[in-house]
Amino acid sequence: MRRESALGCRAAGQDEAVEVLGSRILLRPSEPERSRRFYRDTLGLAVYREFGHQNDPGLVFFLGGGFLEVSGRSTHAPGNGLALWIQVRDVEAERRRLLAAGVSVVRGPQQESWGLVEMWIEDPDGVRIVLVEVPHNHPLRRDKR
Repeated sequence: MRRESALGCRAAGQDEAVEVLGSRILLRPSEPERSRRFYRDTLGLAVYREFGHQNDPGLVFFLGGGFLEVSGRSTHAPGNGLALWIQVRDVEAERRRLLAAGVSVVRGPQQESWGLVEMWIEDPDGVRIVLVEVPHNHPLRRDKR
């Protein structure tokens, strides 16, 4: 079956494509309760849904335009290429809030060469979390209309 774009044109070399209906990042922590507390209570992510056994539930968190599922258990360290990118309004305010909550900041807020302000923290299993602020004068904030 051939898929066509909204304009009715097929992409070159693309006879079939996956039809993505939803997606989420699956995180299998070494200590699930510790990670649930970190994402829910320390970072303050809102819970989208809870499932499984009431004593050891899986939680799915809202993550901007996507979801983060913290469920199950892993005996292996997360891949060193895994990172979560989370856009926030004010990186400096988040830095102060997270330090007060006992979170170690791996790298403080810095303006990157591409113009975004980034700060790095890690979850309890060492998963890198990049908190990003888009400055008011950055092209991502400018309305092109």
